[in-house]
Amino acid sequence: MDTVDTLSGPFEGFHLAQVNIGRLVAPLHDPAVADFTKNLGRINAQGKDMPGFVWLLEGDDPELGASDVAWPGDPETIVNLTVWTSIGALRDFVFSGEHRALLARRKEFFQPQPVAVATMWWIPAGHVPTVQEAHDRLAHFREHGATAYAFSFQRRFAPEA
Repeated sequence: MDTVDTLSGPFEGFHLAQVNIGRLVAPLHDPAVADFTKNLGRINAQGKDMPGFVWLLEGDDPELGASDVAWPGDPETIVNLTVWTSIGALRDFVFSGEHRALLARRKEFFQPQPVAVATMWWIPAGHVPTVQEAHDRLAHFREHGATAYAFSFQRRFAPEA
């Protein structure tokens, strides 16, 4: 499968799932991560209002995203799992506005990780990815690098029909 040279889209019949994970430098309600937690609900709401947004994994408190959803094998890891109509729609959210500003501060809030903490993959439109599915895709990305099964903004793939 050839990599996609452009961020245009969408691809008919497909949506883009993405996961990113992290371990906070302090417990969720600690003042050391207060700037992260107090902005999480607002940033997620902005994402939901973006063109191309489809779905967001949420836990019991929408203001805290999915921070109470367990990541397989590591209960200290928090997960962000979303679905978008295209790579371009995801890119437009991730790298703009308040999300970009908060993303630039991630080293204040998250422990450094020696492995990839994010990946994306194509799903049939209407499919809702599970946390286990996201875990498996990220594990594949860590082991094999970017492939059509799991990839990154730096090396993207079109969906396989």
